[in-house]
Amino acid sequence: MKIFGIGFHKTGTTSLMRALKILGYSCKGSFGISDPDISRNVYERAFSQVDKYDAFIGHPWTVIFRELDERFPGSKFILTLRPTDKWIASVTRHFGTENTHMRTWVYGTGCPAGNEQIYVTRYEQHSLDVIEYFKNRPEDLLILRLTEGDGWDKLCLFLGKQNPDTDFPFENKVNGREQRFRIKRNPLLRIYTKARSLLSPEKLK
Repeated sequence: MKIFGIGFHKTGTTSLMRALKILGYSCKGSFGISDPDISRNVYERAFSQVDKYDAFIGHPWTVIFRELDERFPGSKFILTLRPTDKWIASVTRHFGTENTHMRTWVYGTGCPAGNEQIYVTRYEQHSLDVIEYFKNRPEDLLILRLTEGDGWDKLCLFLGKQNPDTDFPFENKVNGREQRFRIKRNPLLRIYTKARSLLSPEKLK
C-alpha cells in the first residue's frame, strides 16, 4: 500500500510527512521544482520513485493523483486542507515574488504575489476535483484539517495504525518556519543572526 499526500503546500504537508515517519513510513517529498520540463518529465520521474518509498507528499504528487491511483491501485490518499484565506496569506508571505518552474506548471504563473486570485482558484478547484474523484471511495481518501485540530485519531484510523505515544508533530508555525525562511533569503539578516548566536550568553561562558 502506498500513501500519497495530495494537499497543496502550506496546508500541513510538513506535519503530515513528519507524522508518517513517526508511524514508520519512508517518505519522499517534492521533486522537480527547478525542472523547466517538469510537465513532460513528471510521470517518468514520479513512477520510477514509487517502489523506493512508502509515502509521497508535495508537488508534483498532488497534481497527478489520478494517474497515481490508476498506476498503483490500493493506495491511500490524504488531502490536507486549510481555510482559503489563511492558505493564500501563508503562500504569499512565504513565496512572495519568487518564481519556480513547478509553480508555473501547477498554477499557470510562478509567483503568488500579485496573482493571489489565480492561486486561490487553482487551490479550491484542486480540492473539489479530489473530493469528486473519490466521492464513491471514502475508504481511499482522508481529508485532514491539521490547522483545525485533526491529528493522530483520524490519521491512524485511516491507516489502520495505533496512535503513537507522542504528540502530533505540528510543524512550520509562522514564528518558526517563516522566520527561518526569511533568514535564509536575506544575507544580511543571516549574518546578523549568526553574530547574535556567537555572542549569546551561553557562548560567552
